[in-house]
Amino acid sequence: MATMAECRSALDRLSDNLAAAEGDVRSAAALDRSLSCHIKDLDITFTGRLADGRIRVTDTVEVPPGEKAEIRLAMTGDDLVALVDGDLNFAKAWAAGRVRLEAGFRDLLRLRSLL
Repeated sequence: MATMAECRSALDRLSDNLAAAEGDVRSAAALDRSLSCHIKDLDITFTGRLADGRIRVTDTVEVPPGEKAEIRLAMTGDDLVALVDGDLNFAKAWAAGRVRLEAGFRDLLRLRSLL
């Protein structure tokens, strides 16, 4: 089971990957939205913002955040690490129910290039 530090490190690596991306991925990551990533097996939620092509984690909470983020992810810590490391395909994990992504319809259309 991935630790909280490993999950935070994975989110930082994901942020770096998004910042270095080009083309459609870069434009999809250029949203300015609140973001949360709930790690189900640790029962923690990283909250922050997707802005300027980067994920900025601002807090880690052990209870559901007071406000719903505009983009919400939920998965196990191991799945987060595997996704960022390239060992798990997002679309397949989402289709199998291992990863949950909730966002507004327009955001989902923009984010589809990240999948």
